[in-house]
Amino acid sequence: MPGVVPGLHLAARHLTAAGDHALLPRPLYHHFKRALELARRAHTEVPLVLQGGRWVFDEERLAASVRPESRLLYLCNPQNPGGTVFMRTELQRLGEIALRHDLWICSDEIHSEILLDTDKPHVPIASLAPEISSRCVTLNSPNKAFNFPGAGCAWAIIEDERLRAAFAADHHATIHDPSVFGFIGALAAYREGDAWLAAQLAYLRQRRDQLEQAIDALRGLAMAHVEATYLAWIDCAGLDLPDAHALFLQHGVALSPGAQFGDARFVRLNFGTQRARLALALERIASAVSSTRSR
Repeated sequence: MPGVVPGLHLAARHLTAAGDHALLPRPLYHHFKRALELARRAHTEVPLVLQGGRWVFDEERLAASVRPESRLLYLCNPQNPGGTVFMRTELQRLGEIALRHDLWICSDEIHSEILLDTDKPHVPIASLAPEISSRCVTLNSPNKAFNFPGAGCAWAIIEDERLRAAFAADHHATIHDPSVFGFIGALAAYREGDAWLAAQLAYLRQRRDQLEQAIDALRGLAMAHVEATYLAWIDCAGLDLPDAHALFLQHGVALSPGAQFGDARFVRLNFGTQRARLALALERIASAVSSTRSR
């Protein structure tokens, strides 16, 4: 596939049928929900909770949200926008819920190589046990880690032969294949890009630390520690504003509005940028926060 997003749409169409129901966490990359909306599938958003400084599933609430017609659980690991790398034990409990309720799992793992905490390895949920992997569709791509989404190359790993054939047939009918450049770029990245990726991760850790320090010093803002990805999910509820995104935009910082991911109290910041550009953004964010105190 040219990217992971088409895989989300294929999953919505082939892991559910008309009348079925799906579950997805909130906050979440907006294309998950959009895939279900376009497929006209009923769905329930299950809020993640902040525990120990990490955005994780409320497993009791997740289990309670399952309906008799539920067929699909969407997972994003590492989590976008929350930055969590789900631990093996957490994934095991999600797998148990899927087994108990006969759910398919579609897991977007596109950020699995952007691991900022070296003591938190990525665990594919399909690696836990054969009975879990047989009900998984795992989506991945080098597009994020190696920063070439324009080249476009991704894949779906599917054990179930009939499902894999259905995905392939629909894919060839509705989605264009990756370009030759995309294939060559992906091969080059995985064969020769280890040193480049290691240097990029070291750089992103520095930007993550720079960002966390700055946000921690600003009254009214808060964020969980980012274990993976180059994305920060910033809580602006302490500013007591109807639209913090608009405030930052007025001060020259174009962040992603939290409403896009399911919670308007937040904004998402991409810190995969130049050191000086991030510093300037943080200065403007601080100015925006300061302006709220003079009102």
